[in-house]
Amino acid sequence: MDFSTFLGILGAFTLMAVAIAQGGGMFLFVNIPSAIIVFGGTLGATLVHYPFKDVFSTFGVAKKAFFHQESAPEKRIEQLVRFSGKARKEGVLSLQSVMNEVADPFFLKGLQMAVDGQEPKALQELLHREIEYILERHERGGEILVAMGTYAPALGMIGTLIGLVQMLQTLNDPSTIGPAMAVALLTTLYGAVAANIIFIPMAGKLKNRSQEEVLTKALISEGLGLILKGENPRIIEQKLHAFVAPKQRQSSFNNG
Repeated sequence: MDFSTFLGILGAFTLMAVAIAQGGGMFLFVNIPSAIIVFGGTLGATLVHYPFKDVFSTFGVAKKAFFHQESAPEKRIEQLVRFSGKARKEGVLSLQSVMNEVADPFFLKGLQMAVDGQEPKALQELLHREIEYILERHERGGEILVAMGTYAPALGMIGTLIGLVQMLQTLNDPSTIGPAMAVALLTTLYGAVAANIIFIPMAGKLKNRSQEEVLTKALISEGLGLILKGENPRIIEQKLHAFVAPKQRQSSFNNG
């Protein structure tokens, strides 16, 4: 679970709620027609722009902004170096016995391919292709969220115009001016909040998550390829250390 996403959204809404409460009642800022215009309109515009399946799959991709299992690259390096030593001593088929130690489906798939006798070049090509597909899905999800962040304020402005038209048409009835003005102002507020606290920040978080995930998967692909080539575990560790910052590099051969 990513607490920073929860904390960021909760903190932003809490601070806004506190500021609103200082100036009046919270219910003054609750308006169903405004919410329908902004969120319904944003969803509709997004469905016009993108196929339904892409919009629907974005909700699955967006979960990564809230629920994300950290995968430390240094831990993957330690596993790969250990597996390389085992493969060098006992053969690649011996890696079958360590598959229960691996929870990552991508890593597990690569190990299975190695055990099945896949050539190093072919294995890396297949894994790199899968990485490209993952990156493409993530980019599309982020792109859709950015689009929603663009449409939401625009729908807020449309709601404002609707409210102003309603207000101007009923100036002779003072009792209708308040509700019409509420729609006019609150749709702009809802659009700005939705774009700048939810959609655009989540798109940024997904981009960061995607970069981290692709880096880890590229590391796994490189490591498995080196194992199949029969590289020395020390050399494998040195090559894989290129994927992490110097302060994160931990050697399994510190004492020779």
